[in-house]
Amino acid sequence: MHNAAFAELGLNWRYLAYEVLPENLREAIEGAKAMRFAGLNLTVPHKLLAYNMVDALDESAKFWGAVNTIRFEGRKPGGEWLPLRAFDNDFPADIRSHGFNTDAEGLVTSLEQDLGVTLPGARVLLLGAGGAGRTAALKLAECGVAELHLVNRTHNKAEELLSVIKSAFKVKTHQPLVHVSLGYPKTEVDLVVNATSLGLKPEDESPLDDTAFSLTQARAVYDMIYKPAETKLLAAAKAAGCRTASGLGMLVWQGARAFTIWTGEEKVPVATMRRAAEQSIYAR
Repeated sequence: MHNAAFAELGLNWRYLAYEVLPENLREAIEGAKAMRFAGLNLTVPHKLLAYNMVDALDESAKFWGAVNTIRFEGRKPGGEWLPLRAFDNDFPADIRSHGFNTDAEGLVTSLEQDLGVTLPGARVLLLGAGGAGRTAALKLAECGVAELHLVNRTHNKAEELLSVIKSAFKVKTHQPLVHVSLGYPKTEVDLVVNATSLGLKPEDESPLDDTAFSLTQARAVYDMIYKPAETKLLAAAKAAGCRTASGLGMLVWQGARAFTIWTGEEKVPVATMRRAAEQSIYAR
């Protein structure tokens, strides 16, 4: 999708994929810096590891506690750090890696664009409290959801996330801005979000315990998984009459934000990126 966007904008750039073992991640980042890459994307399991490996952290990465985008920057004689694209071929001697997180913004944009969900005041059931769940929970709380119900197979991990949210979002009265609870709600919700990896494989069970929560209690269901295009959870949600969307939109929108971070281009051809992603992932 990035190469399609580069081509449409006439940019002489190229996006390449590399497999890197976790134990080699630091060397890979330093190698890309030495080769003067414009930047990198990182996926699971590198997002949490890279947090402690980059030279500088954007506020987005600091808050969400993970790095999925890196921009390499050079220092000018006056001390100002600029993206390497600003130096043409006269590269500076002092180069650093700057970590960002575009996942949270990509999720919210996809929820709004693909599902038509209005997040302020919404009641949300979030499945999963791992890296993706943490980012989703904090972003949803920041957007002003009224209720956030956390469910995770490991209960103490959900408890840890609850504490993180409560400490991150407090008003002057020291009360959380969002009502956070553990376990399935008894009432209806506006949105169910799957932030687990359950659904990636055909033999996976559903991430939702339908003995504890019925999809008829939900208006919309979002699955961060984008391959397959329709997981068991989304198929069941459709059958229950819910609006549904996969994580393809999140993939595209977080990518669009990364595109801007690297290139400086504000008018990103998102539709072109989405078509390219669909063709690649679903062979359409």
